Amino acid sequence: MIQCQDCRYFSRAADGQIAFACDPFSTIVEPECLQKWQLIKTNQLVANYQAMLEYYRSLAPLQEKMFKVVENEIDSMNESEKWKTDEDDDEKDDENLEGDWPVGTGS
Repeated sequence: MIQCQDCRYFSRAADGQIAFACDPFSTIVEPECLQKWQLIKTNQLVANYQAMLEYYRSLAPLQEKMFKVVENEIDSMNESEKWKTDEDDDEKDDENLEGDWPVGTGS
């Protein structure tokens, strides 16, 4: 079995980064190359997923603050418009009270 560093599709940069130019559909030298290629791609997917999770974790405190600000804004909007519904509720309560008095009772 040929080692990856001996393959013509392998290259190593000056900083130590390795790169593979192999294509699983056309430039596979040995059957084991396909398995190695799959492992490399799976590793890259996992690394990208972990980076995305770290990014979302860093955004979580900002999201919490944003939710609190929006919640406070909604509460203040509801509080500022409460006077509109309080008058309607008071009128309904007054109408209900007028009909609840017993008829014919004198004091």
